[in-house]
Amino acid sequence: MRKTERYPVTGSNALWQIYKTVPFWKVVKNFIIIQVARYTPFIPVKNWLYQTFLGVKIGDQTAFALMVMLDIMFPEKISVGKNSIIGYNTTILAHEYLIDEYRLGDVVIGDRVMIGANSTLLPGITIGDGAIVSAGTLVHKSVPAGAFVGGNPMQLIYTNEERAKHEL
Repeated sequence: MRKTERYPVTGSNALWQIYKTVPFWKVVKNFIIIQVARYTPFIPVKNWLYQTFLGVKIGDQTAFALMVMLDIMFPEKISVGKNSIIGYNTTILAHEYLIDEYRLGDVVIGDRVMIGANSTLLPGITIGDGAIVSAGTLVHKSVPAGAFVGGNPMQLIYTNEERAKHEL
């Protein structure tokens, strides 16, 4: 299950009330930084931008591929361990705005995690160390360490133990 905190709203839908939940200028700043980082081919520069201006926690030798889209409203809720790869055009969300509420949740990605291209990570999930997320996966719940998952909705393909047998 995902670990998110719920914040009810009254009246119009939660997204319509966005600037009651997050400052306008924070969103503007984050948007600019994220757009610059999405297109830069220099991984160390990209990581520096995310860490310095957005508060994203990033381990050594972690690589964000071209066009990765971090949460614009709450990027500080994202952490990625050491030596992980976030694939091309992946979206990492730490919020979701619904009709009657919005939800916030940390996204924790472990060490040596491989996330395939065009995946979407929803708020409140943890991806354990050494896990593999196949391309195009909707990660809607936490992934155990070493597991191989994929699909939409995400399915467990192999546990760490089953994957070790197939790699022999």
